Amino acid sequence: MSEPHVLLTGQTLALGMPRKQKLPAYHAWENDPGTLMGYGNQVPQSWETRESGWERQRGNMNFPQFEVVRLHDQEPIGMTTLEINRFVRTAEFVMVLAPDERGKGYATEATRLTLDWAFHLAALRMVWLKVLEPNEAGVAAYEKAGFRHAGRMRRAGFWQGLPVDELMMDTLPEEFPGPSAVVQPGS
Repeated sequence: MSEPHVLLTGQTLALGMPRKQKLPAYHAWENDPGTLMGYGNQVPQSWETRESGWERQRGNMNFPQFEVVRLHDQEPIGMTTLEINRFVRTAEFVMVLAPDERGKGYATEATRLTLDWAFHLAALRMVWLKVLEPNEAGVAAYEKAGFRHAGRMRRAGFWQGLPVDELMMDTLPEEFPGPSAVVQPGS
């Protein structure tokens, strides 16, 4: 198994390049019932669909994906994605954590590292996300990482089979709470 190719290093986590040999783990995380519920999806994605999308995603510069790596053991614990709109220099943020890694405070740091990349390397003007209102842990993690509430889409998603509101959140470079792995103090 190859070692992670780390791009940015935080305090307990790092962002790395996704690895094809980890695709079965990514697929399992994405199809976990808690993940499906958090994204508002109702059906899992087949292995064939996920595998066939790998190369297409890898070659798409508007869709950078990052493997979230735990530093102390170099194990992948999640993925983050920026879906970039190059015309207006904004991006939608998406994150998935391995089910057994949730509730450990990793979401905020993984989000901050991805925002650090978005604002200080990709030079994006704004990053936004959608989160289902009942996902209180997700909302709290995003707020700690610098996201602010920007709107609400009423009954736009499903949580445990019931329609719920989807919250829109966004953040700007000047709202980035740090610390930055890119910009050093005084530079």
